[in-house]
Amino acid sequence: MSVTTPVLLPTGTWEIDQSHSSVEFSVRHLMVSKVKGSFSTFSGTVTVPENPLESVVRASVDVTSVHTGDAQRDAHLRTGDFFEAEKHPTMDFVSTAIRATDDGYVLAGQLSLHGITRDIELDLEFNGAGPGMDGGNRAGFTATGEINRRDYGITIDMPLANGGAVVGDKIKVALEIELAQTAA
Repeated sequence: MSVTTPVLLPTGTWEIDQSHSSVEFSVRHLMVSKVKGSFSTFSGTVTVPENPLESVVRASVDVTSVHTGDAQRDAHLRTGDFFEAEKHPTMDFVSTAIRATDDGYVLAGQLSLHGITRDIELDLEFNGAGPGMDGGNRAGFTATGEINRRDYGITIDMPLANGGAVVGDKIKVALEIELAQTAA
């Protein structure tokens, strides 16, 4: 197998189209199921130079916009037990590298959450590019990965009597991102 040819997006600045994108997560609950959630407020840019593998991705997520389908749980997630949103209202990502792989790309970067910054890697899939309804350029990507909440100082323990915990440590993240080119 050969390594994927770099995606040739036009150079310039691209912005996340929030109305056509999503930032979602899932976490193990009671050791028997997974709870899914999303964030409704986020933004970001991708700056594409001549070599697209040198692109810079910057994104910010408003953690107060968390939504899991349960208002009480969402309120708890905003507290000091989890996001501590009053003190740390955003989760921020800045890329450090993009690497082509046999079946896509890896987006490496630094994720800042709960006042702690750690290196992460996301599997990145290019979904295509073309003209949008407004005539401007559009591009789509899917990014997936996993973080450990404890790496970000979110260490709440709610052990179960039969072993395990109410909330798992591993958080799966899934992003569906549509970009709109803003400048050439």
